[in-house]
Amino acid sequence: MPALDLQSFVAELEQRGWLKRITVEVDPELEITEISDRVTKVGGPALLFENVKGHQMPLLINTFGTKERMCLALGCDDFEEVANRVQTLIAPEMPTTLMEKIKKLPELAQLANLPPKIVKHGVCQEVVHTDDADITKLPALKCWPDDGGRFITLGGVFTKDPETGRRNIGMYRVQIFEPKLTAMHWHMHHDGARHFRKYKDRGENMPLAITLGGPMVMPYAATCPLPPSVDEALFAGFLNGGAIELVPCVTQPTIEVPATAEIVIEGYIDPSEDMIREGPFGDHTGFYSPADEYPRFHVTAITHRNNPIYPATIVGKPPQEDYWLGKATERIFLPLLRTAIPDIIDYNLPMFGCFHNCVFVKIRKEYPYHARQVMSAIWGTGQMALTKIIVVVDEHVDVHNEDEVHFHLCANVDPKRDITFADGPLDILDHAAPSSGAGSKMGIDATRKIEGEGTIRDWPEEIEMSAEMKELVTRRWEQYGL
Repeated sequence: MPALDLQSFVAELEQRGWLKRITVEVDPELEITEISDRVTKVGGPALLFENVKGHQMPLLINTFGTKERMCLALGCDDFEEVANRVQTLIAPEMPTTLMEKIKKLPELAQLANLPPKIVKHGVCQEVVHTDDADITKLPALKCWPDDGGRFITLGGVFTKDPETGRRNIGMYRVQIFEPKLTAMHWHMHHDGARHFRKYKDRGENMPLAITLGGPMVMPYAATCPLPPSVDEALFAGFLNGGAIELVPCVTQPTIEVPATAEIVIEGYIDPSEDMIREGPFGDHTGFYSPADEYPRFHVTAITHRNNPIYPATIVGKPPQEDYWLGKATERIFLPLLRTAIPDIIDYNLPMFGCFHNCVFVKIRKEYPYHARQVMSAIWGTGQMALTKIIVVVDEHVDVHNEDEVHFHLCANVDPKRDITFADGPLDILDHAAPSSGAGSKMGIDATRKIEGEGTIRDWPEEIEMSAEMKELVTRRWEQYGL
């Protein structure tokens, strides 16, 4: 079962030898980033900095920096385990006999226990600061030299739709300006931004809370590309195997937060106020995202447990720990993607593509221009619509072997015939786009060409050794002395 709070997870990491404590003084401005960047890029341990310059709280980083730690956070041995549970959830086998129905009862009972449970008290409120709340006392990082300031980088932002009361949890960066003032950075397509626009239309202040720590499934749930109608706390309960306990905020009681969080920052946004200039920020693309105008978030309280740990992350040129959050989504959401686009057998979001820039897709080609039909479907599906480059290959190609994909791309593609372009939305952070959030996309059909797909010559067969000879050589391998 996933850990129910950050401190339990830290204890588990330490027991497994996956955590390193740093006792010397370190600076939250740039020094921690440089240390973490070096450790993450070689698959090193989670880092607990116990002596952060100018601050009392220890800082944890690189928490999700390997597949093993990401799986531990989700309570699984492999992402495919969770993907299989998702597959069962969206396409359950219907019981046909009385005995099968009886066997299904435990599963139905588990589903009924997944919605979050509201409780009266939580360790996240062991210490409460209101008038004396000061967000600058948190050891927030300045990650890169040209960043606009210090940022909260691993906070779950809790908001509610003012019309439906439906909860949303997003992960947005938060720049600190004053003891009770930050900027709330969300892109226009994020659910938090949609809620903000609704509060603005109603002329009402928008309550929200930023949480740090808590159940270890929460950071992942906050990053998931869930539909607006799905509560991330409910999905976290699914990942957790049981309901997530939430407690009402002290000064913003309409917002509930994880009872086991390390730190909670409560406050509001006044939509009538002028925006504040936020950024620049060294982003997951490997480039600085430029400064822009975002809402002012006013802090009304900071609550935390006794002796809290401050969790943080950095983003930048991959690999960083956000790569493993994204890789978990790639695997776990494959069943949902295949529900929308059944033609897809498998896909891979390669590290160099920074999530939105490139996707490799495997299909079982059945008719002319089948690959182009799949490209169009991807460009019309959720956040996959932001994909800039799609490469489609045949079913025998391993999309997780990048060299194999590149081989078929170079071998099977005639650029004039097999490359298609389209215009549409792109990631806001794509600095190459001619307009912010909009530009061109490219689809590359790297499949074997068939009749009806333009001018083609006789297509040769790929070279492959016979199965019998492969088996014989495998059996005799030790005899060769190799």
